[in-house]
Amino acid sequence: MDAAIIVTYRCNARCRMCKTWQFPTRVAEEFTPDLLRKLPDGMGRVNLTGGEPLLRKDLGEIVDILAPKAHRLEISTNGYFTDRLVEIGRRHPELTVRISLEGLEETNNAVRGLKDGFHRALRSFHGLRDAGVKDLGFAVTIQDDNAADLLDLYRMVDDLDAEFAQAVPHNSYYFHTDDNEIRDVEKVQAAIRGLMEAFLRSRRPKQWFRAYLNRGLVDFVAGAPRRLECTGGSDIFFLDPWGEVYPCNGRDLSMGNLHEMGFDELWRGPKAERVRAEVKACERRCWMTGTAVPAMKHNLPGVVWWVARNKVRVALGRPVDLGD
Repeated sequence: MDAAIIVTYRCNARCRMCKTWQFPTRVAEEFTPDLLRKLPDGMGRVNLTGGEPLLRKDLGEIVDILAPKAHRLEISTNGYFTDRLVEIGRRHPELTVRISLEGLEETNNAVRGLKDGFHRALRSFHGLRDAGVKDLGFAVTIQDDNAADLLDLYRMVDDLDAEFAQAVPHNSYYFHTDDNEIRDVEKVQAAIRGLMEAFLRSRRPKQWFRAYLNRGLVDFVAGAPRRLECTGGSDIFFLDPWGEVYPCNGRDLSMGNLHEMGFDELWRGPKAERVRAEVKACERRCWMTGTAVPAMKHNLPGVVWWVARNKVRVALGRPVDLGD
């Protein structure tokens, strides 16, 4: 079971595709680290996100509690608060860290609304590497404003021997917006296809499967149906700063509040089962890493076949085939 822990809705960035920063939580109402002791041991990937997680002064304590419970504990951050982040990384070099970059310097700073955000992100990356953190990378939300930077950003990240994660803008309660849209669909799809081909040419197997993940982004941008069934609320849950547990960050469907009961009682309860039934019937078509990766694991033979077939196509100079 994977999890995304939304530790705060406070954020120092002013991203164009997310309005969470306009609806910040108050420090006094955010859960205390002790609440996380209720979460089960043996979780898979646990992502600490926000808002900006480093705005929580007790994030180190949260990491201390969750590190033994998770096979892989990740912090998703804009990298602005380098010293705080490096301090945590020095104590927990086993961490995964993904730093948001929305393009090269000018593009990133404009899209994220962070003065000097690009250089601070790179400073955090190098500080974490010096601290001994090995699983480091960057994440981009592909959109009209940064599509032209996408391949150059990938080459920069690849030269740094770092991981590179992708998403596209979504509309949901989590982002506090319903007006995200891709204006030039063909341009954005072409940029994603170019990135897919670069992934498939890579010698790193993880990149090959990122190409498949980006296939879902091309579908989403085009308004096409989701190819793999969502297992939000079964393979993954989201915990918000008030202790509410959700199946995903796409729909406002609470499965219960962790302040009011133990996790097993919540997870196996009738309210959670009703939410899972709603997820099964959901027609939103979301394609976000948190719910897309578990779906890929459930359909691994088909994913592997698509990857193998398209590696051959790219090697022969042919375009990626998005079909089944």
